[in-house]
Parts: sequence; C-alpha cells; structure tokens
Amino acid sequence: MDNNTNNMAGPAHPLEEVVASGSTLGDFGRKIFKGDKVIWAVFIILCVISLIEIFSATSTIVYRQQNMWGPILRHAMFLIGGVGVILLIHNVPYRYFSSLIFVLLGAIVLLILTPFIGTNINGADRWISFMGFTIQPSEIAKISLMGTIAFLLSKQNGLNDGLLFKWMMGLMVIVCGIIAMDNLSTAVLLFGVCYLLMFIGNVKLTRLLKVAGLGIAAVLLFVLLLNVIPESWTDSGPLNRMGTWQSRITSFGAHREVSEDEYYTITDDNYQVAHAKIAIANGGVLGVFPGNSTERDFLPQAYSDFIYAIIIEEMGIVGGLFVLLLYVIILIRAGMIARKTEKLFPKYLVLGSALMLSVQAFINMAVAVNLIPVTGQPLPLVSRGGTSTLITCAYFGLILSADRFGIGKKKREEEIDKNDVDDNDKEDEDHDNSGSTGAINERIDKLEDKVEFEIIQV
Repeated sequence: MDNNTNNMAGPAHPLEEVVASGSTLGDFGRKIFKGDKVIWAVFIILCVISLIEIFSATSTIVYRQQNMWGPILRHAMFLIGGVGVILLIHNVPYRYFSSLIFVLLGAIVLLILTPFIGTNINGADRWISFMGFTIQPSEIAKISLMGTIAFLLSKQNGLNDGLLFKWMMGLMVIVCGIIAMDNLSTAVLLFGVCYLLMFIGNVKLTRLLKVAGLGIAAVLLFVLLLNVIPESWTDSGPLNRMGTWQSRITSFGAHREVSEDEYYTITDDNYQVAHAKIAIANGGVLGVFPGNSTERDFLPQAYSDFIYAIIIEEMGIVGGLFVLLLYVIILIRAGMIARKTEKLFPKYLVLGSALMLSVQAFINMAVAVNLIPVTGQPLPLVSRGGTSTLITCAYFGLILSADRFGIGKKKREEEIDKNDVDDNDKEDEDHDNSGSTGAINERIDKLEDKVEFEIIQV
C-alpha cells in the first residue's frame, strides 16, 4: 500500500518543477522588464514586425552584397542593442535626464562638423563615420533638444517664463536651423514637436501665436524663394539640397490636367510615389503575405522611407491599420502615464517622447500613401537603421523611466494602503473560510457517528 502511494505521488514532482520554473521565469521577467506593460508589448510587437518586413524588404541589399543573412542580422543586432538601451535607461531615475542639455551641446558641435567631416550617403551629408560606425548627429540632437525643452518647461514659475521662453526658442532656432541645411524634414519635425510640447507646457498663447505667425511667414517666403531661384544655382554648391526641395514641392503641388496615358506613365519625377501606389494596390485588404512583395525590388528605400508601403502590400490594409494603431496606442498610453505623474519634468518627458515617435510615424505613413511630399523620415523602430533605431529605443526607455519613477510618493502610499487593505480583506476571508470549514467538519463528524451507529444496529 505504501509503495502504491509513493508511485502515485512520484509523477507530481516534475509538474511541480515546471510550475516552479515558470513562476521563476515570470519573476525574472518582472524584475528585468519594469515599467508600463502596454508600452513593452507595443515595443515587442513593433520589433517582430520590423524583423519580418526588413527581412523581406532588403532584397536589393541582399542582391548587392550577395549575402542573404547579412542585412537582417545587422538589423537584429541593432534591435538587441536597442533593448539594452531601454533596460539601461528605464532603470535610471528621470531626474538625471536633466543633463541632456550637455548632450545637446555636444550634438550641436557634431552638427556643425558634419558638413566638413561627414559621409555623403544618398546625396546628403548627414552621417559621421567613426571607427567603422556611422553616427547621425541629427538623431542625437532630436532627443537631447526635446529633453532640454521638457526640463526648461518644468522650471517655469510665473516669474521666469519670459526668460525661459527666449532660451527655448533660441535653442530650437539654432538646432533646427543647422539641421535644416541638409535635412529639412527632420528640422520641421523637431521644431513642430517642441512647439507642441510648449503648448502642452502652458506657455502663454500670445507668445505661441507670434511664433506661429513668424513660422507661416517664413514658410511662405521659403516657398517663394524656391520658385524664384534659378535651377542652375541649385545644381551644385551649398544650395544643392534646394534642388531636391524644388522638385518635391513642385511635383506634389502640381494640379495640371494630364491625359490617362501620362498619368500612368512612370518617370524619374514620380518613380517613388508611383511604385508606392502600386505596392498599396497589390496589397488589397489582407495583403500578399510577408515575403511575397514584388515592389520591394523596384521601390527605392523600400526598407526605410517607404517600408509602410511594403507593409500594406504584404499585410494588406488590415496590417497597415494595425501598425497605425500601435503608434496611436503609444500616444494614448503616454498621456495616461503623464496623468499619473505629479512632477512636471517626467510629464513633459513622456509626452515629448511619445509625440516624437508618433508624429514621425504619421509623417512616414502619409508619405507612403502620397498625402504629403517625400520627406525621408523612417518609420520608428520598423525601418532599417542604426543610430535612429537606438535613439528610438531611448525614447521608449524615457517613457518607461518616467512611468517607474515619476509617480509621486502620495500615489505610491495610496497604492500601498490599497494593497494592505486587500491583504486584510483576504486574511478576514481566510479566517471566515476556516471558521466555516471547521463547522462543516463538525457536522461531518456527527454524521459519521450517526451512520456508524446505524450500521452497528443493523
């Protein structure tokens, strides 16, 4: 009998070990991946989509390098490095990120040096090569300027608002002005996000309206100059980027009537937009499934600027809307995190990071579906990149850090009190259950005595 009992109890041990190992892995995951779980979930989903689509969209690079695994392994390594960046940043209390002002000063120096020592890629001097690695100073300037503006906004007290506003506008004009010389779309994106952050940060509306008026006047003057400057001036020299801006704005803003044959003719001027439209048309509702894209072989920068068109071709409109929803979730979740924070600096840091991610994603998607002119902005975390991928992960790290350390002591005490109340209720419930169990056991004992007595009588 004892042997049977031991044999029956034996198989339960492996099951207990599996449960114990599962709980251990869960505890390990909770210790490593701290912060808002929704943000972590969105990040992981975007990484999976990125790996799938980059593996499919880099066919031209594979053909050029004659290495099928090279591009995807490179991208995977940057994503792994990005996870390391998040794990590092989200363990740092948000108050230390006020030192981003010093990072901004270094980024300004790199931006000034880029035209002289930078590497020309795709006709633009935006990268600096260092010991075999390429660095994009504009990406460093974006995150550091956003963090600096968030810090300055948090220091407003009603008496120094005017001085801080001048500092913020000065930094924005200097940084965005330097970036605009070779990357106009990034400069406009950065200025727009910082402007929205100033609006959220309770900067006086009159000051923001003055800036908006000056901005509209500057844009109109810029468009006028593009139409007036002769094309021969933009062929080479310091104005060579203006030729690209001229062609993009002219081709997008042209509303002349064309014949059907001319509309469907692919030329050098509409090559990117035409193949992006073909990719979207091929996708339909459900897409042709990953790996079956045809336009990846024809669409320039299919793995970067126009990867959203490849996503729609392979995953359909459903997949495209799902990716769009992920960035909307980032924006909404960041707003929820900002509402929980009592300090102003982490509040603005979260909102600035979320705005930078989501607005850049919306711009990339709008370019892919031909709603705005071609800008060259990658899809955050999904497009192939080096510095941009790591900096994008840094934005996620800032959001998670503010979520972990930005909640005030009062709210933490309320959560602790709530947990204590729940524990007390659980103890009372256990006590009641134990009392009721004791009463049931007494009744069972009485019933057993009665049954045993009746059996003896029989």
